[in-house]
Amino acid sequence: MPELPEVETVCRGLAPHLEGRVLVRVEQRRPNLRMPFPPNFEERLTGRRVESVRRRAKYILVQLDDGAVLIAHLGMSGRMTIAPERPESFGKHDHAVFETDAGTVVTFNDARRFGFMDLTSADALGDHAMLRSLGPEPLGNAFSGPVLAGRLAGKTTPIKAALLDQTIVAGLGNIYVAEALFQAGISPTRLASSVGGAEADRLATAIREVLGRAIEAGGSTLRDHRQASGELGYFQHQFAVYDREGEACPGCSCDVEKTGGVRRIVQSGRSTFYCAARQR
Repeated sequence: MPELPEVETVCRGLAPHLEGRVLVRVEQRRPNLRMPFPPNFEERLTGRRVESVRRRAKYILVQLDDGAVLIAHLGMSGRMTIAPERPESFGKHDHAVFETDAGTVVTFNDARRFGFMDLTSADALGDHAMLRSLGPEPLGNAFSGPVLAGRLAGKTTPIKAALLDQTIVAGLGNIYVAEALFQAGISPTRLASSVGGAEADRLATAIREVLGRAIEAGGSTLRDHRQASGELGYFQHQFAVYDREGEACPGCSCDVEKTGGVRRIVQSGRSTFYCAARQR
């Protein structure tokens, strides 16, 4: 599933093509994705000018000139593609099409249909069911070591599970939690409440740095993710531990023959990768 860096990359790719442009033609090519499209979807968007494209957690937010906001989630396999002109035909998994007054065509393709689109108002955005319980943005000014420590206090789940909880920190997923915990030297099996003080500072910094590097690399392409330009993401080539079971981790002096290198365990049904020698 696309995580924060992949969604941020998509938003940055869409913004130059959508911001300031009028949606002259909108097509809903099926009745539903994970949930039904909102009523009168095409009519409510056609003729509207796009004011901004931004991200909240793993959601794409398109602000329109009438105060409406289009919320889009990529699900597991969703992608946004950009074409300079309308193609002769669309594919079976092209479910929503947005054509601008510049002739650019943005298409939402989702083979598994786990994504969704909804419409709300800017005033009601914070109360939307998908957004109202989200924690702070890890790249925002409201996120820091003390803030993270405060949100982890009293949590009796493992630190990895806590960081995947979108009410604690917004937008983090399995890949980047594993990489951040490795960089911070914290075991994914530690109780969340035990991470505070200097360790929380170190972890908050690691989260920011890992996400920043991933965004610069265009995200990680393991299966479906592509940037809006169609290019693959390249952060998977920088993984320190994720999906590297049995390998030596970079910058670590552990003896692979003695320790087994990067370990894989299962937590809450998800694979966790870590270095037992470095992460405590």
